[in-house]
Amino acid sequence: MEAAAATLVGSSLHLHPPPSSSVTRSTVYAARPRLSFPIKHYSSLACSRSWNKRMVLESRRGIVVRASSSSDSTDPSDPIAPLRMESPTGQFLSQILISHPHLVPAAVEQQLKQLQTEWDTEQKKEELSASGTDLVLYRRIAEVKANERKRALEEILYALVVQKFMDADVSLVPAITPSSKNSSGQVDTWPSQEEKFEQLHSPEAYEMIQSHLALILGNRLNDSKSVAQISKLRVGQVYAASVMYGYFLKRVDERFQLEKTMKILPNGLDSDGSSIEKAVREDIRPAGDYLAVSSHPEVSSWSGGFGNRIKPSRLRTYLMSFDGDTLQRFATIRSKEAVSIIEKQTEALFGRPEIVLTPQGTVDSSKDELIKISFGGLRKLVLEAITFGSFLWDGESFVDSRYHFVMN
Repeated sequence: MEAAAATLVGSSLHLHPPPSSSVTRSTVYAARPRLSFPIKHYSSLACSRSWNKRMVLESRRGIVVRASSSSDSTDPSDPIAPLRMESPTGQFLSQILISHPHLVPAAVEQQLKQLQTEWDTEQKKEELSASGTDLVLYRRIAEVKANERKRALEEILYALVVQKFMDADVSLVPAITPSSKNSSGQVDTWPSQEEKFEQLHSPEAYEMIQSHLALILGNRLNDSKSVAQISKLRVGQVYAASVMYGYFLKRVDERFQLEKTMKILPNGLDSDGSSIEKAVREDIRPAGDYLAVSSHPEVSSWSGGFGNRIKPSRLRTYLMSFDGDTLQRFATIRSKEAVSIIEKQTEALFGRPEIVLTPQGTVDSSKDELIKISFGGLRKLVLEAITFGSFLWDGESFVDSRYHFVMN
């Protein structure tokens, strides 16, 4: 039950269609799990998409990896991920991603052991530390080192996410910049890869993902060709919300699959009977909080009504069996590092947003940068974001099992 599981984010996608398009300005809602820590807004791990005859070039801010030759049709200098890793740990892992991506988990374990050793050493020093001025200086040094560890953990998480995309042979969307436009001005020059995305999720989770896409794209769900001009800020907000939704969905699905395997699912979930459809339809019927947007006259012309697109789902019905405390726990991103990676990934893709407030205190959208993108491109962005969130949950769990950093 997406409505009960997530806090809703109203993201206005301001559509300014080119002469050949009839798309109107609309508002879409994206499901957003709660955050323990705020995301401020919504710079690149620059690794080459081609991994033959690689050459690593040191940059001032990080490592940029480029290929000296390539048989790909893409530019060999294109990054495989938009976020640059800048810490020594991140730069080391970026080189592993280039040369031996399958060894990233082992390299991560090595780095985590090193972090744990450094932490243990600092704890012993703290116990023996003197008082007075020396203590103040020591605490300042400890604070600097703690920030360095946090950055290292963030980039370890990011490396694990990127490695999982590489394992799946799914290319990440590059940074959306003026230079990424094609001859017609569109920014979405990337391939769809939808079949690959589907293979990365369980059937039950993918049903929920399809419903999420329906909520965002409405009656454009199956329209991959039409192009619209949309606020880059709003697309970035939808991307960030979808990453958080993917994180939440993987967390729920992991428990669902475990209980399914152990045959301890709640009554009515062991089969695809009519009780599931009835429960879902009863959940959709009020639609006051989650689907109220569909009643807006400007939305109906684009969305085509969201309610009819929410299909019965075993996972959604399973979610309905959670009590309020369990829902709140599952809808919370567990670590500051994961929140920071979501923010940095979105900012690396769409740039740092310039938020302008009106004298009334509202956001001035008149100065939003517009991008020309197809609905197929939007669909790819949302699928990538959800999968990114799913991989982020996996990476966070992997790291926490070896270096405890997730707060209860």
